Amino acid sequence: MKQSPEDSHYDSSMSLEDHLDELRFRLIRIVIGVAVGLVVCLFFGSHIVGLIQHPYLEAVHSLQGIAATSDSAQSGTAAGSVMPEKYQLQTLSPAGGLLSYMKIVLVSGLLLSSPWVFYHIWMFIATGLYPKEKKFVYKAAPVSAGLFVFGALFFVLVVAPLSLTFLVNFNDRVLDLRSAFDFTEYVSFVTTLAFVFGIAFQMPLAIFFLNKAGLVSVTQLTTSRKYVLLGIVVVAAMATPPDVISQVTLALPLYLLFELGIVFSRLSDMSNKN
Repeated sequence: MKQSPEDSHYDSSMSLEDHLDELRFRLIRIVIGVAVGLVVCLFFGSHIVGLIQHPYLEAVHSLQGIAATSDSAQSGTAAGSVMPEKYQLQTLSPAGGLLSYMKIVLVSGLLLSSPWVFYHIWMFIATGLYPKEKKFVYKAAPVSAGLFVFGALFFVLVVAPLSLTFLVNFNDRVLDLRSAFDFTEYVSFVTTLAFVFGIAFQMPLAIFFLNKAGLVSVTQLTTSRKYVLLGIVVVAAMATPPDVISQVTLALPLYLLFELGIVFSRLSDMSNKN
């Protein structure tokens, strides 16, 4: 008798057809979850746009030497209404504003539905695991989603204001350039790096999985710290704008997350011995 997709993830000896059914089952629910997230974000679009604009608003206010008012950004008020006209974000194409708005809603919908998406991704992975390994997956799914959301919000709320403040001040005081960014490019900058940070914050789970799979030991992880640190610095430099603020604010959390992965792996090894 053929298993239903609902129960198939409890059997690690599935046929190829069952795996395809399971994949279809998970993809349908992921699409439904993302669609619900998009609809919700459409109702709060102006507030989300204000949140996305807030890092640039803070950067401009730091340049002008006045305190930024987060209320305007959080309430969805356009940043241009409280900043000097010459620094307002602008669109250079007729449909640029609309397309950027839809991109913001799409990315926000994905972020909102990410716990649901990560849950189904992990449940699909669990179909090829043994019962003991599946127990870890059930715990890893919410942790993975939480790390992704935390990483994305960490960039928007912490890294982006610091990075943009540096870039805006560099343009003004070193190059004597006015930082009236194109809204489309600005949205791409924020949303892309938010996803980069969200994915990068999965490092502890990746290390834990490698250790559980027997591909790397705690001893190997601890003795390779200097090489990992070098690799993290290189990745941070490639994944962020060419400013030291963004690179450090990505590299430092990544290294701390690497150490956290070692802690998880060591605790797991100790529990297995006991």
